[in-house]
Amino acid sequence: MHSIDLTGRVAVITGASRGIGRAIAIALGGAGASLALSDVDAAQLERTRELLGAAGARAQTYHCDVRDQAEVDAMVAQTVAHFGALHILVNNAGTAIRKSIHEFSLEEWRKVMDTNLTGPFLLSRACIPHMKGRGYGRIINITSVMAHVSSPGRGIYSASKHGLLGLTRGLALELAGDGITAVAISPGFIATDLTAPLRADAAKNQALMDQTPMRRWGSAEEIGELALYICSEGAAFMTGNDVLIDGGWCAQ
Repeated sequence: MHSIDLTGRVAVITGASRGIGRAIAIALGGAGASLALSDVDAAQLERTRELLGAAGARAQTYHCDVRDQAEVDAMVAQTVAHFGALHILVNNAGTAIRKSIHEFSLEEWRKVMDTNLTGPFLLSRACIPHMKGRGYGRIINITSVMAHVSSPGRGIYSASKHGLLGLTRGLALELAGDGITAVAISPGFIATDLTAPLRADAAKNQALMDQTPMRRWGSAEEIGELALYICSEGAAFMTGNDVLIDGGWCAQ
């Protein structure tokens, strides 16, 4: 198997301050990609940049609320001005509010939808013109098993991720002729800072493991390695699809 070399490629990764976003940044940076990292958590984002710098990766950081068109457009413009190109977009930033659908306020609905769906639309729209004409481009949207199923208290989050999967398919069809692929990654339960409370609760943790055929949590690094493969030349014929990485959750 050939090693993956992304030297000369420039990747924009949102939600890169920790967890899955940080792991994807480390994987792509380790393969030689130059990185534009964005988040609203400046301190943790700087920590990601420090980790990448220590490993020899080239990275710039940007404060960017993906719901804000002006901030998105500015970040993309600054990325291209700094690196001279843009080849890869990873839409990882997301949020979730756990409550019943009928208890959601309109403000809460908009927060989830604007972060999880409008954000990837704004980023894709801003990045695509810089990808066209290069014969190569990658858009990776981080969805969820909740793009395939749902559960009580997760209905609005699920709706946003179903929408993101639809956006992925639409992008794939429209961009195929330019050599730009669009692929979704749907993680199951991944061990990150955000899931630490679930893992710390013995009863809840056991219940989740009982429902996961592989009987373990996934790692952010596993998502990073999958994203790296999707960015490779070996994945050039992969587009419009969703890759579940959930320990068998959705196979049941």
